[in-house]
Amino acid sequence: MENSNGNHENIPVKVTELSRKDVRALIYHLLYSVECFDYQSSLNSIVANYNRFYDLDIAEDGEVFNITESVIESRKKLDEVIKPLLANWKLERLSVSTHLILRLAIWELLNTDIAPNIVLNEAIELSKGFSEKDAYKFVNGVLDEALKHLDELKKHK
Repeated sequence: MENSNGNHENIPVKVTELSRKDVRALIYHLLYSVECFDYQSSLNSIVANYNRFYDLDIAEDGEVFNITESVIESRKKLDEVIKPLLANWKLERLSVSTHLILRLAIWELLNTDIAPNIVLNEAIELSKGFSEKDAYKFVNGVLDEALKHLDELKKHK
């Protein structure tokens, strides 16, 4: 971007100005990064790197950070919710991308007032962009099953 002196400078992208879809994709990328470091690097350091190298402005007290942190902290509970939804599949067989997308979607279903069909559609879109070729069909099936039991799942969260 050009400033008033005609010089180019990097102006951080304000996360608060991103679309809901872009916020989800950013959360997914943060989850993926933490997973790649096997949860040995702190979310704070990963966010600092994203802010520095991608000219972002992810606040450590903001929505993106808080949701990412909550998904990370509750990943074992989320996996326990996901396991029974995987008809004839084992959690260990899922790709990292598909697994993280399911975690994020289940977290959203259990912890937000976002319409379930929007959560499902956005998870499918993330799958189309970041998982294997037909993973979106699998994600659709798992989350469709979750929606059938959503009231019960919310009681036990």
